[in-house]
Amino acid sequence: MGKLSPPEVDSPLPAVTHVNGSARVQTVDARSNPLLVKLIHAFEGRTGVPVLVNTSFNVRGEPIVFRASDAFRCFMNTHMDILVVGKYFMRKGDQTMRPDLESWKNQFPLD
Repeated sequence: MGKLSPPEVDSPLPAVTHVNGSARVQTVDARSNPLLVKLIHAFEGRTGVPVLVNTSFNVRGEPIVFRASDAFRCFMNTHMDILVVGKYFMRKGDQTMRPDLESWKNQFPLD
């Protein structure tokens, strides 16, 4: 039996749209989270899309990110290009990996 392909979704945002056309939308306003609103507007200015995907932040076999150091370790060991933590904006090419964060693959067994 061959590999199954995911169903096609007719949506301008297929990454966040369920096969039935629905999505779990969350909203934010400048009063409650001004930094996130600023980030969304900057993203829209560059891409034309005023939406960011909110997902669990971890890779297979690893617990969900809890601390900024967890986020940095995950960021540096995956194919992410940019990490934003609070008011900090990091491009991967500008970062230096600490040796104690390199062994993440040995810390968390795959399921």
